[in-house]
Amino acid sequence: MANLNGFNAHEVEPNAAFDPLPAGKYIAAITASEMKQTKNGDGSYLELTFEVVDGEFRGRKVWDRLCINHTNATTVKIARGNLSAICRATGVMQPRDSVELHNIPILITVKCKKRQDTGDLANEVKGYESKAVVAGQPQQAPAASTTPPWKR
Repeated sequence: MANLNGFNAHEVEPNAAFDPLPAGKYIAAITASEMKQTKNGDGSYLELTFEVVDGEFRGRKVWDRLCINHTNATTVKIARGNLSAICRATGVMQPRDSVELHNIPILITVKCKKRQDTGDLANEVKGYESKAVVAGQPQQAPAASTTPPWKR
């Protein structure tokens, strides 16, 4: 049990349930990252939180997991390839820490898939591209800043 003394639901707007984002391409930025242990302990993955920064779904979040330390070589190869694509899209080619990839808008490709455990639809990030290259502009190294570009 937890003590909820003093909480009044009349004073707080309830959260709305979110359906998955429709499949498509979105301008988004990594806003959080954390290395986590796999469930069975045979490796670790980098969990990335992407926030959509433009358009109708601005503010919505999607997550990706890159299993960059694992006993399965194919799993690692796929994860490292995705990390390389993220680095190229952000212009940060040799990050020392995942925080260096934060707050840089890129174009992500989002798909919808059925979850095996519940059958519900969920989002899956399937691709990463430079926002500048897609717009026909040359990619430039980002300026160091802790303020996200969409909040400047």
